[in-house]
Amino acid sequence: NPSLFARNALTTLGGALVGALCGMGSAFVLAVLMFYVRFVERAIMPLAVVLNVTPLVAVAPALVVAFGFGMTPKYVIASLLVFFPFLVNSLAGLRSVDRRALDVLTTLHASRTEVLWRLRLPSSLPYLFAAGRICLPLSLVGAVVAEFVAPGEAKGLGTLVVTAASLGNLGTVYAAVAVLAFLGVAMFAAVAVLQRLVVGRFGSGSVSSS
Repeated sequence: NPSLFARNALTTLGGALVGALCGMGSAFVLAVLMFYVRFVERAIMPLAVVLNVTPLVAVAPALVVAFGFGMTPKYVIASLLVFFPFLVNSLAGLRSVDRRALDVLTTLHASRTEVLWRLRLPSSLPYLFAAGRICLPLSLVGAVVAEFVAPGEAKGLGTLVVTAASLGNLGTVYAAVAVLAFLGVAMFAAVAVLQRLVVGRFGSGSVSSS
């Protein structure tokens, strides 16, 4: 029944992608703020570490109760899973700039915004895409965990696994796991292809001429 797996895969994939984009976007914005305002980094980084080491499987039921049994818990859990690795890689990328290029922009009295846009962001692209290769497949885990603990949710590969396992239908369980693995590999490959296209054009690590 391929249509059964396709429908549930789209539900899980949608929750994972929205959660990943929200988590990675907020992590990058916070990384920029932490880079330019150091006391923010000292205040936020310990909290981010605590969040990273907190087992979300244990708190997922509470998140489901707080946000309901729809798609929102998937978004929240997927966002939380990808937030810390993308934050750390974003900070590393923003700090890894060509010192000579930075000296040129400083000599030209470039503003912080110009330095960020023309130098730091292009230099950080390899770090951001490396984080994306990790975070996008990881967001699938968050979406599936939310489906495991949300009995009111009737769609998704996680729900399909739980339902099939309760009925002793191991064939469906293994098929759903195989589909999840395929989705993870496809997301990893898509980020790798996008990285080759974007980094080759904008991620040289030198001052942008645009």
